[in-house]
Parts: sequence; structure tokens; C-alpha cells
Amino acid sequence: MFVYAEGPILHADLDSFYASVEQRDDPTLRSRPVIVGGGVVLAASYEAKACGVRTAMGGRQALRLCPGAIVVPPRMKAYSEASKAVFKVFEQTTPLVEGLSIDEAFLDVGGLAKIAGSPSTIAARLRAQVAREVGLPITVGVARTKFLAKVASRVAKPDGLLVVPHDGELEFLHPLPVGHLWGVGKVTEEKLRERGITTVRQVAELGESYLVSVLGRGVGRHLFALAHNRDPRPVQVGRRRRSMGAQRALGSRPRQPAELDDILTGLIDKLARRLRGANRVCRTVTLRLRFHDFTRATRSHTMPAPTAGTAMILPVARLLLAAALPMIAERGITLIGASLSNLDNAEPLQLVLPFDDMSPPVLDTTLDAVRDKFGGASITRAGLLGQDPGIEMPMLPD
Repeated sequence: MFVYAEGPILHADLDSFYASVEQRDDPTLRSRPVIVGGGVVLAASYEAKACGVRTAMGGRQALRLCPGAIVVPPRMKAYSEASKAVFKVFEQTTPLVEGLSIDEAFLDVGGLAKIAGSPSTIAARLRAQVAREVGLPITVGVARTKFLAKVASRVAKPDGLLVVPHDGELEFLHPLPVGHLWGVGKVTEEKLRERGITTVRQVAELGESYLVSVLGRGVGRHLFALAHNRDPRPVQVGRRRRSMGAQRALGSRPRQPAELDDILTGLIDKLARRLRGANRVCRTVTLRLRFHDFTRATRSHTMPAPTAGTAMILPVARLLLAAALPMIAERGITLIGASLSNLDNAEPLQLVLPFDDMSPPVLDTTLDAVRDKFGGASITRAGLLGQDPGIEMPMLPD
């Protein structure tokens, strides 16, 4: 564990969150390799990761790498409750909390020195409180910028604390692999590696114009700025979600188009219900697919007017799926997901002619009320009756 001094922003990130919750709740799983999810790995404990198991890997491959792993089904309710408890600790630490996902957040502690101590002291106290009150390991990175705080937490994992001093930022950042820069995925990393660029220092020394010529204006300027730790973004409190999504692991067996349509319909039903429950509307529908070779594909369509109606969102999702069927037939499918984005508040909205389709979705709101009272499975579509519910989870990052 590395500990330096001072820094105004914390990036707090729970370690192998789903797997850690399982190990916390079942003492027989502690210090043992744990895989959450059967057909597709949703999470793996560090003991399983040490064998090469990774998130989104196929279950069979994971067990070949780690034959002694214990596979457990996901318990989304338990993870949600644990997340709420951890975020309560965050909010007791500082009022300036920006949640990034169910298991990580930025915390601005720059103005708390007189009442709570140095950022390193606050970070250590937060980690101890999460361990004591929630029973989960958490890693915290502390730095002057959001970008560097997140890098610090990544370097400090698992169950660590790393504080980057203001006068040692580039000394810490520059030796790191180029993959630590936000926005450097496999494709970008390969482009840079082909040119002999493997460290952040090399990116910083190349010059912005060269990066722009290789990677394009947006990516080139972005990476050059990060390589010099230029990240002016503040911690944003109360920012509403820009998208919502869900996905379902399908395992490895072949799926017929009608079955995929039923699964997608179930996902859209739930997402549209969540959209209405949050009093939001969307304009963009995105279909996400993963294939047997672990490659991915994304297809999206933006509607001319915002909506929260299932009957308006579902046809768009079905068209995206229909267009992707040849690709699915050729490459096989292991996961299907959907997301709704370009979100806005439900009211007020500019009406669009004609007004015939602008009436409230009475059927949608009635079904929502029944499901809220009697459970999500109290009313379902005929095509989903008797089907294996599979493993459904919130949309995970690519």
C-alpha cells in the first residue's frame, strides 16, 4: 500500500464488489475463488482473478482456468442494499459526492481540512468505516484531479489507499502504461503500441499535433491533456443519469430469433418501467450484443420525439435486433442488452404534431401500478411464460 500526503478528491471503489458481498455473507467463501454468474462471469473474487478469470468471460472458460472456483448465482437485491449502505458512508464523509456506478464514487474533501483532517486521514477513516459498518473492502485513490484519483485507486487495488502529492503528480503518472489513460481501449492502445508508445510519459512527450494526426482531433487532444494531468472537471453533486440499461447473459447455446425477441422485449418492458418511475423520457434506444468470440457490437437509433411509452420504444429495439440477426447467426450470441439514453425530464416537453400519439400511456401506467404492488413478475408477456429467466443484470461497462 502506497501512502503519500494531501489531495482534495477521493475516488472510492469497492473491490470485486459482487464477489466481496458473497464472501461477506457466506463465511465459507472467504479466501476462496468465487465466480458470480454461471454462463457468463459477472464478477470474480481476487482469488479467482489470480487464476486469470475476468468479468464477461464465459463460465466454461473461467472454470478451466480455475477448476476449484465456487460459482454462485447473482443476488442483485443484496448488492443494491450494500451499495446504499456504502453511499451512506460517502455522504457522511462529505456532501460533495458524485456516484459513478453502484460501487464507486468521487468525493470532494478539499474544504474539510479544519474539521476532518487531511485528505489522507479522511480517506483512511472512510475505508475503516466501510469495513466496520458494511463489511466490504474498498480502495481509495486521492489526488488533485478526478482523473488522477481514479488512476491512483486502480494502482492501489485491492483494499488499498494511495495518495498522490500535488508536487509528485507527473512523477507518479508518467511511468504508468498508456492503458491507464481514460479513453485508451484495445484499439487505441494497439495503434499507439504499433508506434512504440507504451507509457504515459511517451504520450506527454509526443506533442498534441502528432496525437491528433494519429488518433483524431478529439481523442488526441483528450489524451495529451490527461498525460499532463489536465482535468478541470469538478465533482458534480446530484447529476441525473444520462442513460439506463440492462443486459442478460445467454450462455453458449444457440438462440432463435423469436427467443431473442422475447428476451429483448422483457428488457425493454423493465427499462421503460424504470424510465417512467424516474419521471424521465428518452430519445435514443441502443442494442448491445456480445458474441461467442467475446467481440461486441452496438447499434442505436434516435427517435424524433422523446417518449416513455413501451409501445414506442419497443418497435425501435426490435428493428435494431432484426438488422443484427445476420451477424448473430454468423457469430453466435452470448449476451444481449438494451439501454435508453438522451434522457430528459418528463415535463414540460415540446409537443410534436400530430397530437394523436401524445396521450398518456394508460396501459403502461396501469401495468406499472400492478407490478409495483404485486411484483415485477405478476404480469408478463405470453412469450416469456415458462422460459428460463436467465441471468439479468444492470448494464456493465464495456
